[in-house]
Amino acid sequence: MARRRRAQETKVQPESFWGCLNYFLTPAVWRQVLRDWPRGAVRWRAQPLLLVLLLMTWCAGESQAERFETARAFYVASYQRKRRPGLSVEGFQKALACVPARALRLVAAAVRARLQQVFAAFWVVDGFVPLGCDGSTLACPRSPELERRLRSDTIQDGRPPTLFVTAFVHLSLGLLWSWRLGGAHASERRHLGHLLGTLPPSALIVTDAGFAGYELLQAIVQGGRSYLVRLSCKAPLYTVERVNKWWFREGLAYYWPLEVQQQEQPPLLVRVIHLGRKGKRDVWLMTNVLDAERLSRETASTFYRWRWRNEGLFRSYKRTLGKVKLLGRTVAQVHREAEGSLLAVQLLLAHGALALAKDGDAGRRLPSVRQVLLEVRAEIRNVTGMYLGPRQRRNYLDRLRQAQRPRWRRRRTNQVRRPWPSRQDHKPPNPPKFRRMGTDLKTLLAKTLGASVDGAG
Repeated sequence: MARRRRAQETKVQPESFWGCLNYFLTPAVWRQVLRDWPRGAVRWRAQPLLLVLLLMTWCAGESQAERFETARAFYVASYQRKRRPGLSVEGFQKALACVPARALRLVAAAVRARLQQVFAAFWVVDGFVPLGCDGSTLACPRSPELERRLRSDTIQDGRPPTLFVTAFVHLSLGLLWSWRLGGAHASERRHLGHLLGTLPPSALIVTDAGFAGYELLQAIVQGGRSYLVRLSCKAPLYTVERVNKWWFREGLAYYWPLEVQQQEQPPLLVRVIHLGRKGKRDVWLMTNVLDAERLSRETASTFYRWRWRNEGLFRSYKRTLGKVKLLGRTVAQVHREAEGSLLAVQLLLAHGALALAKDGDAGRRLPSVRQVLLEVRAEIRNVTGMYLGPRQRRNYLDRLRQAQRPRWRRRRTNQVRRPWPSRQDHKPPNPPKFRRMGTDLKTLLAKTLGASVDGAG
């Protein structure tokens, strides 16, 4: 009876913000999360810790402390009968650092399974699950630990520490699917190879020319997936007969790099598609789907045109949500902030896609990250303001009396703790020089002041 009730609850379309959030974070997802969640801080259990982490990405604020206060207030107002979490952002960061990154990746895997279940009717397009892959960099603060472990080349080049992220996006729905984090020297191809296990069997990987590598393409074929990769002038293509590229539309060829020939390994049989555009450069695509009826030129052109939605996702993540630069000061904080914010973007887009799916427009129109974010922030503001307590409703002047600067002790050491790569060293000014006045200056001074200055100096 309880199982039937849970099944009926998951079929009901939600109407509120918490209803949409619980529609994706179902009790089955929470049970899987709690099964692998570490038994750590008592004040911060799994549910409040994860929800506050997601809400901090959606809240507005210039610092983590501001976002934490808003997220915690919204959580307390929504769950008044549950035990309240900790009060300080420092305690939240310490509790989050105790959670291994593997646990957050398991949460993302459970959410992926739920997304595939909710959007099953819009998941497959023309026999494929189109998934675009691309990478981007995120700047990090210049803390000593991050500069030591996440810097690009040398500390003198002036570049901040960098975190690299590679992500898959469902091109039809515009949903973030899976991602992987790495350091400044991470490789997109290597990340894509690690993410192959997260893709469905009928996935069609759509990428730009930077992913055209023999080992990667061979791994995709061996994994039972398909690919659609753009070609460049450096692509080693071979044909048995001579080909006139001006009249070429599509045909079979062999992808065979020189180092692979020297190792006496077999080439990859691929299908090359030439897409001509008026007023623009021609687009050459390569795929392992050899049957033209299974993947037509029109479908391949549509999928590759959708690939720019992956670029749009990174723009929304970095600009709309303000993740151009992360705020964590340690490697553990940076990785957990990135994992939580990417999961928040995934759920944010899922809320918008769910509303479009209710009207039957999912797959034809994409949700706007900015508009969905504004609605979420309005919901946070309304719910938090509805349950304000007497401490928050105090007189404005009473609250201003508490807004005082703390009494700092006088610093007796240098305020610059360590040298910065892009800042010149501060040189204090030299002491002034005292010059003795001569007879003419003394006469002029006496004339202007009307007094004798024989005793000056």
